[in-house]
Amino acid sequence: MLDLTTIRNDFPILKRRVGEHQLVYLDNAATSQKPTQVIEALTNYYETYNSNVHRGVHTLSMEATDHYEEARLTVAKFLNAPSSETIIWVRNTTEAINLVTYTWGQAHLTSGQDIVLTEMEHHSNLVPWQHLAKTKNLNLKFIPVKDDGLLDIETAKTLIGPNTGLLGLIHMSNVLGTINPVKELAQLAHGVGAPVLIDAAQSVPHVTLDVQDLGCDFLAFSGHKMLGPTGIGVLYVNPIILEQMDPFLRGGEMVRDVSFENATWNDIPMKFEAGTPNIADAIALATAIDYLEDVGLQNIHEHERLLTEYAVSELDKLEIVNSVGPRDFAVRGGIVSFDIPNLHPHDLGTYLDHLGIAIRTGHHCAMPLVRDRLGLVATARASFYLYNSPEEVEKFIEGVKGAIRYFGA
Repeated sequence: MLDLTTIRNDFPILKRRVGEHQLVYLDNAATSQKPTQVIEALTNYYETYNSNVHRGVHTLSMEATDHYEEARLTVAKFLNAPSSETIIWVRNTTEAINLVTYTWGQAHLTSGQDIVLTEMEHHSNLVPWQHLAKTKNLNLKFIPVKDDGLLDIETAKTLIGPNTGLLGLIHMSNVLGTINPVKELAQLAHGVGAPVLIDAAQSVPHVTLDVQDLGCDFLAFSGHKMLGPTGIGVLYVNPIILEQMDPFLRGGEMVRDVSFENATWNDIPMKFEAGTPNIADAIALATAIDYLEDVGLQNIHEHERLLTEYAVSELDKLEIVNSVGPRDFAVRGGIVSFDIPNLHPHDLGTYLDHLGIAIRTGHHCAMPLVRDRLGLVATARASFYLYNSPEEVEKFIEGVKGAIRYFGA
């Protein structure tokens, strides 16, 4: 049971009003709000020890370096990674996956091999592989999504085989909320010698992840969806594979020695972190992780499950509303996407905004899923986090009812 009053008091933005209404923020799958502790971590860095990291001999640089590398260690412990050297700082999930395609993918995937993805992928785990497939003559195969919002595991077993070069899949769908059985699928892939990449952008903020237990070789996520700042993300890489990878970008921090003719690379992970890193945001992300662990990810997930069940059950009472995603809430995160015939999601989103309610509308960077698999132009999406309350869900439901009446849907 969460202490919602205490938690909500930690988030200054929740006190603001939108027009005449108190803000109800239900767009957490797009980005989360930030607690005072994270904001203060950023301010503290810039006010007390702002400096570039590594190689500096003065006090500020050494303090900055210590905090920066401690943040990397915090992330490693959070994921149960074997060491902090397996954690590479990136800007976001998209950059992390591109790093894998341009380094490991270019070097190790060969013409004619299959890249197995799912029909529910975010564009970030689709478009980079499309580009690589075109340049290296690879085949893209897709694990289907069943009508209940779950992956077709039996078909997955037929797609993952000796010709599979890589399995890449989203852990939690940002449209359906489905939490995929990534450990089971990783075992299938490893059984045929294929590495596994997990897009954990939606899952890391809400459920406990153990990269060693999952058996993944790559795992990517963004800080801004888990109470951290924008512009900082993480790529975890299996240490054996990490040793096989060439740098993605070159120059600055990632070099060990440079002559006019040649250069050698720094130790892992700095080998993959060219130029001045995002020091402040890495440190603040560690503060966000501390906050989540203090509250407890299991507590957060259970709180979100209750909100999701409530929202879905109330939407289901409105016969005109078509909500998508699993009805088994044990395998679903706090995401509720839905469609109302004759009421465009953008019109609904605008109506709710006039009530101070923030949701997301569109295809959610998953066009093939929304348009081709679900057959929808777009959906409206409400997504929940630890600071949302049942009263806010009730306001959201009443807002949807009001929009249906207003637009005559």
